[in-house]
Amino acid sequence: MTDEAFAQAARTYGDTIYRVAYHALDNPQDAEDVMQTVLLRLYECKKDFESEEHIKHWILRVAVNESRRLLRSFWRRTSVPMEEWRETAVPEDPAKAEVLEAVMALEPKYRLAVYLYYYEGLSVAETAAAMRANVSTVQTWLLRARGRLRQALTEEKEESVYVRPETVP
Repeated sequence: MTDEAFAQAARTYGDTIYRVAYHALDNPQDAEDVMQTVLLRLYECKKDFESEEHIKHWILRVAVNESRRLLRSFWRRTSVPMEEWRETAVPEDPAKAEVLEAVMALEPKYRLAVYLYYYEGLSVAETAAAMRANVSTVQTWLLRARGRLRQALTEEKEESVYVRPETVP
């Protein structure tokens, strides 16, 4: 891969790599580390890519693998994360912010499947290939994720609508 081709790929897919890693890890610093690792592997890659789609799928596959490797690491399994404020950009639309918050509260496998399918626009088969899972497994994860999101969002609405009646003396 030439330096120009790498620079173009880094500009095109850098943000995507970060978002995939962030949705898998739920930590901005770890997502940045994964992004740097993926870009380094791309730079060192001696493979000739057939098309732009081939590069994208390769990058997504490596990003998912690196995120999983980090999740399995000894440090990640034995450390207790400090409570930290999320410094992510909040969408201007409150409904979108509410949905994003609900997605981020999902388990990692559901969160990543939802992100790849809905936000990156991959098909179920492409999502399954990126996550190294069966197509039917990804369909089940998406179904369960939608159910959990529906439940979380309706509960949130019911709580905000419910007004406690005042007690009459």
